[in-house]
Amino acid sequence: MFAFVIRRLLWAIPVLFFVALVSFFLMHQAPGGPFDADGNKKQVDAATLKALNTRFGLDKPQYVNPVAVSMQWAAGERNPLILSRAYLDSQFFNYFFNATRGDLGPSYRQRGKSVQDILRSQWAFSARLALFAIVFAVLVGIPLGVLAALKQNSTLDYFSLFFATIGVAVPTFVTGLLVIILFGTALRWISISDNNWNTWRPYIAPGLVLGMATMSFITRITRATILEVKRQDYIRTARAKGLTERAVISRHMLRNGLIPVVTLLGPALVDLATGSVITESIFNIPGIGNYFVSSIFQRDYSMIMGTTLVYATLIVFANMLVDLSYGALDPRIRGQG
Repeated sequence: MFAFVIRRLLWAIPVLFFVALVSFFLMHQAPGGPFDADGNKKQVDAATLKALNTRFGLDKPQYVNPVAVSMQWAAGERNPLILSRAYLDSQFFNYFFNATRGDLGPSYRQRGKSVQDILRSQWAFSARLALFAIVFAVLVGIPLGVLAALKQNSTLDYFSLFFATIGVAVPTFVTGLLVIILFGTALRWISISDNNWNTWRPYIAPGLVLGMATMSFITRITRATILEVKRQDYIRTARAKGLTERAVISRHMLRNGLIPVVTLLGPALVDLATGSVITESIFNIPGIGNYFVSSIFQRDYSMIMGTTLVYATLIVFANMLVDLSYGALDPRIRGQG
């Protein structure tokens, strides 16, 4: 098991490097830069723009720096380590090397704030939203899927499938707008403005909206796996031994049937924890997703790269934890590890 963890950690390095490279490439395909004028600011003059680019290292080449190597070589430098460092003295590699040391850089648009400080301040809002979403998805999805499988072809089964299909088919922005119109404007059960996001109550409605799709997937996967598991020979053997139906379901069906659900919950939890861009935008939640959208429009390169790398890192570790949890749920997998 220890060797497996080490291999997964080593594989995380090229994965994160590729994510950073693709994000950097796509980010620089958009026109403009972080210090261009927007609708509320004056045009930056050429001297100031040059000084800002020099200060933040944006005057260097994007990927590699052969000019720096030529200058070092002309100066008589022959040390391959120094020449390699000069060749990689570029925007991308400087940022990536700093990120490996935990330095995500300063924000280009928020003066005096680093990317770490911004993510740390916005993380709590996205985490609360994700908590409501995942609790709703698990507490509703798993029981609904189990009951649908145990009562196959019944009214409950058809209702659960209809409910799950609606949850997957209807986009999040449609569900969010309907919730605001119905419960916020018509019934006035929720507040649609002036919410105190430091309390828990405002997160209930957006949490249900965000968790709807995940709940639907959990319901469908739980139903399918329980239907498969309950036809296995060891289920008939457990019943033949005289075990109660509750014991058969809890000890044998659920334990083996929840493995695909755990596979879904790992990445889903990370996705919810980083915040939904659409949900946070609709309900105006000051979380990571909402701030990420603002950084894209503002061309805040370090904020875009930092958020993307944090998200990718969480996904990698979540998938690794999912693989490790297989052994706890299925002894056969633990024996193979």
